[in-house]
Amino acid sequence: MSTTTPSRGARAASGTADYLDQRTGIGTAVKGFARKIFPDHWSFLLGEIALYSFVVLLISGVFLTMFFVPSMGETHYEGPWAAMDGVEMSQAFASTLRLSFEVRGGLLMRQIHHWAALLFMASIVTHMMRVFFTGAFRKPREVNWLVGFVLLILGLAAGFSGYSLPDDVLSGNGLRITDGVVKAIPIIGSYMSFFLFGGEFPGTDIIPRLFTVHILLVPGLILALIGLHLLFVVLHKHTQYPGPGRTDKNVVGYPLFPVYTAKAGGFFFVVFGVIALMAATMTINPVWNYGPYDPSPVSAGAQPDWYMLFLEGALRLMPGQTEYVIGGYTLSLNVLIPAMVVPGILFTAIAAYPFIEAAVTKDKREHHVLDRPRNAPFRTAFGVSFLTAFVVLVLAGSNDLIATQFRMSINDITWAFRVLLFVGPAFAFWVTKRICLSLQRKDRELVLHGHETGRIVRFAHGEYIEVHKPLDEYEQWLLVSYDSPRPLEIEPAEDSRGVRRKGYRKDLLKQRVSRIFFEDRVEPVTPAELAAAHSHGEHDTLAPAPDHDQITSEVGSGPASETDTETRNR
Repeated sequence: MSTTTPSRGARAASGTADYLDQRTGIGTAVKGFARKIFPDHWSFLLGEIALYSFVVLLISGVFLTMFFVPSMGETHYEGPWAAMDGVEMSQAFASTLRLSFEVRGGLLMRQIHHWAALLFMASIVTHMMRVFFTGAFRKPREVNWLVGFVLLILGLAAGFSGYSLPDDVLSGNGLRITDGVVKAIPIIGSYMSFFLFGGEFPGTDIIPRLFTVHILLVPGLILALIGLHLLFVVLHKHTQYPGPGRTDKNVVGYPLFPVYTAKAGGFFFVVFGVIALMAATMTINPVWNYGPYDPSPVSAGAQPDWYMLFLEGALRLMPGQTEYVIGGYTLSLNVLIPAMVVPGILFTAIAAYPFIEAAVTKDKREHHVLDRPRNAPFRTAFGVSFLTAFVVLVLAGSNDLIATQFRMSINDITWAFRVLLFVGPAFAFWVTKRICLSLQRKDRELVLHGHETGRIVRFAHGEYIEVHKPLDEYEQWLLVSYDSPRPLEIEPAEDSRGVRRKGYRKDLLKQRVSRIFFEDRVEPVTPAELAAAHSHGEHDTLAPAPDHDQITSEVGSGPASETDTETRNR
C-alpha cells in the first residue's frame, strides 16, 4: 500500500485556508455559495458582459491615469504629431496626444477603454431590456431593478465625464451644450453654471473636477451598486425561463462551482479579447484630428457617443421659437423641454414601471419563473414603443450626417423625425400588441390541435382528416403555463338603496387603467377545452373547469431535468 505525500505548496495552501476558516468562518460561506444553483441560458450572459466590461474599464483606466494630466493650464505641444507641433493647447489635450503617440501601448489602451465603455453601456441597456420583457423585475426584485436603473444613470455620468476629459473640440462642444442646458434653468441657472465651471465657461476647473468624478466618485458608486446587485441575485435566487418542473419554488440548473466558475472565467477572456480586437482594428475618438478645444468655433457633424445621442436628438428636434421673457427672466423652453423634461419622462417611466404594473395587477406573489413576452402584450408593446422613441431621438441626433450622406434636406429630415417621435411609438405599440395576441392565438391552436403534418387520412366511412402531431411535454407546458389577468371589476356606483358609493371615482380610475393593461387578452387553454379537442367531437358536453392549473400541474409532475435542482421554501 502506497501513500501520496502532499507537496509543500499544497500543505501551505491548506494551512492558510484552515487558518482563515478558524478565524473568519469563511469556509462555510464559500461551501454554501459554491453549491448555489444557477439556471443556464444565453441571455443571462448579458449582465456578465456588463460586469466584465467594467473590469476592463478599471484595468485600462488605471493605466491611463498614470499618464493623463487633468489640467486646463496652457502649454505648447512639441511632439511627433507634426500637425499639432507648436499649437497652444491645454495640458489635458497635450497629455492625451503624448499618451496616444509616445507612450508604448498608450493608444491601444485608450481605445480599449473607450470601446469597453461603449460595450458597458450597451450591455446594461440590453440586460435591462431582457429583464423588462420577461418580467424579471416583479416581486421580490423591484429594489434590484432600481439598483440597475441607478447603475444605468451612473454609466451615463461615467461616460460623459470621461468623454470630456481630453479637452478636444468634440468634447468641448459637449461641455458647451451642458453649459447651455444648465443656464436654461430658471433663476438659478447662471449661478449653477458659475459653480460648475468655476467661472465663465469654459473656466479652468471643469477638467480637474470631471477627472475626480470620473476616476473616483462614479466608479466607487458603481462598484458598490454592482456588489449590492449581485447580493440581491444571491438572496432572491436567479430567475429562470418556464419549462417542465420549473416553478417559483425551485431552481433548475448547475452549481456555481465548478461549472459556472469555469464558464465565467473563460467568458471574461472572451469579452476582453473582443474588446482588444476592436481597439486594435477600429479607430475611435481620434482627438488629434479634432484639435484642442476653442470656444469660438462649432464643428459640423459632431455627435456624442451613442448612449448620449438621444439627448442631442431631442435638442435638435425642439423648435427654437419657444423662448419667452417673463419678469425679466428668460424662459428657454426650447432647451428645458428636450434636455430635462423629455429625459425626465423617459427615465421616470423606466424606474416606476415595476411599481405601476404591480399596482394595476394587484399581484403580491413572488415570481421566479419568467414570462414569455407574448404572454404580456401590454408590457411588451410598451417596451417596444419606448425603444422606438429612443431610436427616433438617436437618429435625430445625426440628422446632419443623414442629410449630407443621402443628399437630403435637413429641414425635411427634422420635420419627419418630429412627426415620427409622436406617431412612431404609438404605431409600434399597436403593431406589437397585435403580434403578441396573434402569437397567443397560435399557441392555443397548437395546444388544442397539435402541429400540422400535411398527412391526409381517409376513414372507412369516407371522411378525410389531416393528421396532427401532438405536442411534447415541454412544449405543452410552455404554451399553457402562464397567467392572463382579467380587467378589474368594481362594485356599482350606487348601492341597493340608491346611495352613491364612497370611493367609486377612485375605483373607476383603477378599472380604466386595468382595462388599458388587460382588456385585450387571450385566455389560456383550460382542461375542458383540451379534453374537447382530443375527443374529436365524440363528447358534446364536457364539465367546465375554472382555470388551467390542472394542465400545468399534470404536465410538470415529472422530473425537472437531469441537471441539479435546488428547492427553495418561499
